Amino acid sequence: MTTQATLPSRDRSRQAFLSRSTLVTSLALIVGMLLVLILNALPASNALHVSGATVALLGKYFTYMLLALAVDLIWGYLGILSLGHGAFFALGGYAMGLYLNAQTSVLPGWQAMMTYFPVAALMVLLAPGLLALVFGWLAFRSRVTGVYFSIITQALTFALMLAFNRNEMGLGGSTGLTRFYELLGFSLSSEGMTVALFLASGIAVLLAFWLCRAITVSRLGRVSLATRDAEARVRFIGYRVDHVKLALFVVSAMIAGVAGALYVPQVGIINPSTFAPLFSIEVVVWVALGGRATLYGALLGALVVNYLKTVLTGAMPDAWLFILGALFVLVTMVLPQGIAGVIAKWRGRRRAAVRPGQREASA
Repeated sequence: MTTQATLPSRDRSRQAFLSRSTLVTSLALIVGMLLVLILNALPASNALHVSGATVALLGKYFTYMLLALAVDLIWGYLGILSLGHGAFFALGGYAMGLYLNAQTSVLPGWQAMMTYFPVAALMVLLAPGLLALVFGWLAFRSRVTGVYFSIITQALTFALMLAFNRNEMGLGGSTGLTRFYELLGFSLSSEGMTVALFLASGIAVLLAFWLCRAITVSRLGRVSLATRDAEARVRFIGYRVDHVKLALFVVSAMIAGVAGALYVPQVGIINPSTFAPLFSIEVVVWVALGGRATLYGALLGALVVNYLKTVLTGAMPDAWLFILGALFVLVTMVLPQGIAGVIAKWRGRRRAAVRPGQREASA
């Protein structure tokens, strides 16, 4: 009988990729998207009808889930706590914002090349990817780890916020980029485009989830986990730990850039406040609440926190930041493994309860 230990490495990775959590998460995303599309197609008079405004809000949630996934990839599986991922999100957003502005007005200088969608799409990946490559190479080569890495990522996003606030950047200064009307020749205000952006965001989350899952169950993922738990030992046996960290950091930054690019046309604005360190810290709260090193926990945490934010900022706008801080402290003290940890414990108890029954039946 073939056991897990005797399976080839490729077969073990494939088996791990097709785990129950992967299949359930994928199915939940697909069914959720289809359900929203079906309910949106119902007549407005129907009680189950989902309005265009709700579809746009859910599309924005998808972009936040994509950003949380990017953070979980490096925090959960590498142990690198980045407090500056909002910078990569914002760079992707600015690249898309320039493209949207170019559809209705002539941009000056180098910005004129953003008129073309393939160039803009490439910049959505290259801008955050190159920044992560340079910044990560310098940091990991110098073996900057732990709280020091968190501090310099926070300093990075704060510096970018100050830079993008300057009018000399030609990116709208403190106002940012706005007045977006068209995307690929279609009006952004149309309900069809709202649905299309929602669907594109959902598909992006699904594809990014599969990519992150494939990475984490591969040899690279196993080395990443070993680096997180015992970096000195991994170095001792000959692995280039800085290369492993850099590879995942760049992939994570690119995912965050895609999230920002999908966020901008749905919200209608991008400004330097997106670079604010507070936003990056909030993303960490999403992942902590959902559960680190699970991927699906990051998706769940982003959805739960942002839904609460939507509800509570309407009811108690001044109290939201206090509630967010209290939520983070509560999760750290009471649920260190997040919502995913609660689900895992429940499944473990259920299995333990089923096994005695199976033994009695076999007897």
